[in-house]
Amino acid sequence: MPIPVPRLPRRAWTAAGAVCALALSLLVAVPASGSAAASGCQVDYTVNEWSGGYTAELRVTNEGPALSDWRLTWTYEGDQHVTSAWNATATQAGHAVTAVNTAWNGALATGGTVGFGVQGTSGSGGPAPTDFALNGVSCGGDDTAPPTTPPPTTPPPTTPPSEDCGDAVVCDDFENQAGSAPAGNWKFTAPDCQGTGTAAVDTEIAHSGTRSLRLDGRAGYCNHAFVASTADLSAVGPVLYVRMWVRHTTALPAAHVAFVSMPDSSQGGKALRIGGQNGALQWNRESDDATLPAQSPTGVGLSRPLPTGTWQCLRFAVDTTAPGLDTWLGDEQVPGLHADGVPTRDIDDQWLSRTTPPRPTSLRLGWESYGVGDDTLWFDDVAVGSSPVGC
Repeated sequence: MPIPVPRLPRRAWTAAGAVCALALSLLVAVPASGSAAASGCQVDYTVNEWSGGYTAELRVTNEGPALSDWRLTWTYEGDQHVTSAWNATATQAGHAVTAVNTAWNGALATGGTVGFGVQGTSGSGGPAPTDFALNGVSCGGDDTAPPTTPPPTTPPPTTPPSEDCGDAVVCDDFENQAGSAPAGNWKFTAPDCQGTGTAAVDTEIAHSGTRSLRLDGRAGYCNHAFVASTADLSAVGPVLYVRMWVRHTTALPAAHVAFVSMPDSSQGGKALRIGGQNGALQWNRESDDATLPAQSPTGVGLSRPLPTGTWQCLRFAVDTTAPGLDTWLGDEQVPGLHADGVPTRDIDDQWLSRTTPPRPTSLRLGWESYGVGDDTLWFDDVAVGSSPVGC
């Protein structure tokens, strides 16, 4: 783990028996200044801690010469210990941590930014690090006061997107849908089997504009109803980014359901799916039924429910060259929905039992149930491409 397009107006998992472990959010901004700013960097460090562990998200701004690869170092004063990372490779020796770029995010222009994160264990914790250095050049300086306005803290970028979706191959707010049934770039489909679910263009509820896609999903095994994009995603990458706004009426059930399905050529066309189980958001791989996170109380507790009755910005990034998957709900990276190359118990150890990278070929939005679970869902402002689009 990173074509003319329609214009898009500017838009910018509680489990039964599971306990959400997230306890603390702390933003620490370490700006460069003085001589260090001229040839160093600025690092924004955001940590989420719970009993026994933490995740930290880092956003690095290069204030020196352009780099073809980068290495960020820092030191923990407490007992934090890095066990895995996303969008970087991180190692720790004693209290000293080194994070280096992946194969796809090494280039860092002057003034450019890169985001990555780490996950680790922690007993008593400790203060946020302040001694960051980029390629050996300190990010410090005489003035280390935090900015009055916290900067964006979640990769991919969370600044509002431009009025279009850049080079996205899917960029749709559904305002060009003229009839009541999805048409044009979107087609109704019922993969595997069809039940009583329906799809329509809704002109009463929308995230922006006056139209959205509405799916009335029905309970019952193999009750599939989706609207599929006609765009071919086979060449999107090396990281495939998806952003959508979704709204639904009924809390995710304990049983397995899915509302996003992507045929995956690495699974022989079987689907890579995001939906719910045990009341929380989850990924599911159809070929072996592996889930992310693992369906243990700890794993589910590191996921999130999908709130009802309001529009939610759901984003995910699928690495098509190596095991790598990240998921954001709004501006929050969901710890339980992160997979990298290092298995983490209760999170991605089951998911990483299969090492072939996914290769999604298309996007389907809708509902499939494997037992209980009626739901009505709306989708709007959908973007898919090789670059992230913010909420």
